[in-house]
Amino acid sequence: MKIHLDTEKCQGHGRCYSLAPDLFDCDDLGTAVVVIAGELNDEQLAKAKLAAGNCPEFAITIGD
Repeated sequence: MKIHLDTEKCQGHGRCYSLAPDLFDCDDLGTAVVVIAGELNDEQLAKAKLAAGNCPEFAITIGD
């Protein structure tokens, strides 16, 4: 499983990088960026799902 981020939907609320700072960061404009590429381990997957579930714009999806 991998993290997919729709930067067009992201409005910079910062919940993802607050909840999972090892998976997400923000750019100079406050838009989220994914900092891990590739397959997630079980711990990372749990954090990614938490971040996705707390994104008010539904900009984060988890999939292949």
